[in-house]
Amino acid sequence: MHEGPKPNRLIHEKSPYLLQHAHNPVDWRAWGDEAFAVAREGDKPIFLSIGYSTCHWCHVMERESFEDPALAESLNAWFVPVKVDREERPDVDRVYMNAAFAITGGGGWPLSVFLTPDGKPFYAGTYFPPQRRGGMPSFIEVLRGIHEAWLERRGEVDASAGELARAIERAVTVEPESSALDLAEVRHLAYAHLEQMFDARFGGFGGAPKFPQPSYFAFLFREWAGHGNARARDMALVTLRRMALGGVRDQLGGGFHRYSTDAEWRVPHFEKMLYDQAQLAVAYVEAYQVSGEAFFAQIAREVLADVARELTGPEGAFYSALDADSRTAEGHVEEGAYYVWSADEIASILGAEPARAFMSHYGVTPEGNFENGTNVLHAAREEEASARDALLAARARLLAARAERPRPHLDDKVLAAWNGLMISGFARAAAALDSPEDLERARRAADFAWERLWDEKSRTLYRRYRDGNVAIPGELSDHAFLAQGFLDLFQAGFDARHLERALALTERQIELFWDERHGGFFDTAAGADPHLLVRGKEAHDGAEPSGNSIAFSNLARLSRLTARADLADKSKRTLDLFGRHASRSPLALTQLCAAASVLEAKPAQVVIAGRPEAADTRALLAAARQPFRPELVVLLADGGEGQKRLAAHLEYVQGVRPVEGHATAYLCENYTCGLPITSPEELVRRLAPAATPAAIP
Repeated sequence: MHEGPKPNRLIHEKSPYLLQHAHNPVDWRAWGDEAFAVAREGDKPIFLSIGYSTCHWCHVMERESFEDPALAESLNAWFVPVKVDREERPDVDRVYMNAAFAITGGGGWPLSVFLTPDGKPFYAGTYFPPQRRGGMPSFIEVLRGIHEAWLERRGEVDASAGELARAIERAVTVEPESSALDLAEVRHLAYAHLEQMFDARFGGFGGAPKFPQPSYFAFLFREWAGHGNARARDMALVTLRRMALGGVRDQLGGGFHRYSTDAEWRVPHFEKMLYDQAQLAVAYVEAYQVSGEAFFAQIAREVLADVARELTGPEGAFYSALDADSRTAEGHVEEGAYYVWSADEIASILGAEPARAFMSHYGVTPEGNFENGTNVLHAAREEEASARDALLAARARLLAARAERPRPHLDDKVLAAWNGLMISGFARAAAALDSPEDLERARRAADFAWERLWDEKSRTLYRRYRDGNVAIPGELSDHAFLAQGFLDLFQAGFDARHLERALALTERQIELFWDERHGGFFDTAAGADPHLLVRGKEAHDGAEPSGNSIAFSNLARLSRLTARADLADKSKRTLDLFGRHASRSPLALTQLCAAASVLEAKPAQVVIAGRPEAADTRALLAAARQPFRPELVVLLADGGEGQKRLAAHLEYVQGVRPVEGHATAYLCENYTCGLPITSPEELVRRLAPAATPAAIP
């Protein structure tokens, strides 16, 4: 990046994205009181630029426009330029992305929005080129046109801004409806949409570009488990298998890139996001539980290994992302340069015969399948047992060689919400795969979040930590996702502290965001930001699940665990509010539908009484976790202080004991426990779902 003669105001920020722009000649300001005061005093419109540090087209627009002194001079003279990191301020991003959709019918990043001094948008777009291109006006033409309209047609601008502000408010307002919620109808609609969109040849839903859709997998697996829909299971397993074999997965490192540019999952957009790794780790764990196939368990392990290696800080917290762009050996910045290979490179590292076998398996050709004669590695098939060791050794050698290349930019900020998702990923894997190291990684990240991001005195959860600095009060997603992480960690390790932390975050979330009048949760606390145009309720499950979907799931799970009627009531009211909207846009709320489907089964618990480290206790735990039963709660009563602390929240665990010195399982329904079970085989039989797990041919 070219550095200007002196830094601008962003040099004092902690956001990696804002710091990337700290040497632009543009007179950037961060979102806040000062920027709006300057706009009001000078009666200037605000140019709001929203992006994130691993955004390819954000980098492009910076190089082409924001580093251009002549263009910066016009931008500084006519506007108050403001930069926002969408990952730090998703609330700001949501409001103005709605504006972009209202104005243009689309959106993306970099998001470019022009605002009145009181924050009302009146024009928006995404990337603007430096010269007129492909029907798009140049950025300077856009700036000049907006400036002239501001000076000469101010009345029209103000009227447009007022109308657009009202449209945004309508878009983010979720009002209750009088019609009764038919959850079965919503499920059927969501499934029908997915079945219609399913690509039976390559997996996935819809055409290119293809994105991982973790909420779809969660919904489809629960549709199978709860209702015996084998087709739902099969669509999810086919997609997850094809994704794992494709170039959308880093075949050497194990993690997943953001999306595939083609229908076959071959050529990705190369950035790696923490939230993708977190949710896909869970999806592959569930695929293993559903199918019994070791292949899916191995993919989950490799995703988590990649996170441990590439996105984990020294204190155990998880970083946010790796960039798609990196430098070649010649110093050029290119997308995917870190990940792609020429046939000659592979041959020189592996030797002729191992390289021949490796290139055959991973689709490498001398002419290349990507740009400039390079190859994206993708597997045409799963590894054969006879070739597994050789391919594993080859991958390890190439991974070591790749580590010597110039690395992509690492966004090393720690976000509460995304760490919550990743804690869930490690915790869910630890429980299903009996992986102590994954449990320890989840614990370390959870302790970091509680010690660094949660202020016990003020009961404030902060969203962002970086370089010793904690900032930005958390919004709904931070509370809900982190509470889910603690809840999943409790289910994996049975430490009552994690249940207590999940409850504390949920109770604070209710205080800050609950809408007592209509139900559901606002995204932000009342009055948290006086410059935020509207206070909405996000209900769309996209690349990340919505805060309300996870909040609903947490309330349902906690109410079933603790038998607390207040939590059950808020869970029901949240479902009532959003469930009716799901009937109109079922694919927008698949995470909510997935969580809601669990409520159709009776509350069920397996309480295992025994010493945690004993072999018979571990055998019963493994048996309880073997079937895919999303509604099932598995608990451990250790006979000591842990059981006493747990019983303070869950009365039904108080009286369970081992039988004649043997670890014993009690299968409970509606908080009433049945006869003791000491045989793992008998427990598996009693817990077997109605549908029989089966792999796809």
